[in-house]
Amino acid sequence: MLTPLNLQRTPRHVAIIMDGNGRWARARWLPRAAGHRAGVQVLTPLLETAGELGVETLTLYAFSTENWTRPETEVSTLMSLFLETARGKVPDLNERGARLRFVGRRENLPESVRAAIREAEMLTAANDKLDVYIALNYGGRSEIVDAARRMISAGLDPEDVNEETFARYLYAPEAPEVDLVIRTSGELRVSNFLLWQIAYAEFYVTDTLWPDFSAQEFRRAIESFSARSRRRGGV
Repeated sequence: MLTPLNLQRTPRHVAIIMDGNGRWARARWLPRAAGHRAGVQVLTPLLETAGELGVETLTLYAFSTENWTRPETEVSTLMSLFLETARGKVPDLNERGARLRFVGRRENLPESVRAAIREAEMLTAANDKLDVYIALNYGGRSEIVDAARRMISAGLDPEDVNEETFARYLYAPEAPEVDLVIRTSGELRVSNFLLWQIAYAEFYVTDTLWPDFSAQEFRRAIESFSARSRRRGGV
């Protein structure tokens, strides 16, 4: 268990790169879809633990702009799984007080998925216990490009553009900057995830594959963060 002192240093915003579903399935001689389904089961205990520890915002990397290059059958399975998860999980998350937001390029998603996104955001809009952002058809570079496009469309004078101004044109300008990035499966890369928001984030990398990621390991990640000294370029 975390001590009260550590709880005072709980990261406000945790972002998670949920990696390893395919390897988890392959190790069990199962289709990749089985790994993705197993990964969904991690979400409820994870969100419960985040709320208990005082985390205010979670961002989950669900589907990247690069994931479209995967086999068509896998992409179709992922979209179907999203719809299934929305039907099964969103009402429960709403009861628990989670507010859902989706970030990414929605226009490329199937209409059924876009409709599910709208319904989930509307249903949970008034909740305030935990903000959950789902990065769906998301890319960090795409977000930066889209922010630049919106600033140009708004007619901003270049002299008026600074870091604070730029941040207001990101997909979720109300979200706090990321304090902690967790990556499962042991890979040591950011994979085009929240490139602007993670500028001074701490990282916790585990070899655990996402379907095996537990509430206990999430606690260990928070404990690791709380023991660090964050200097943000200072001494």
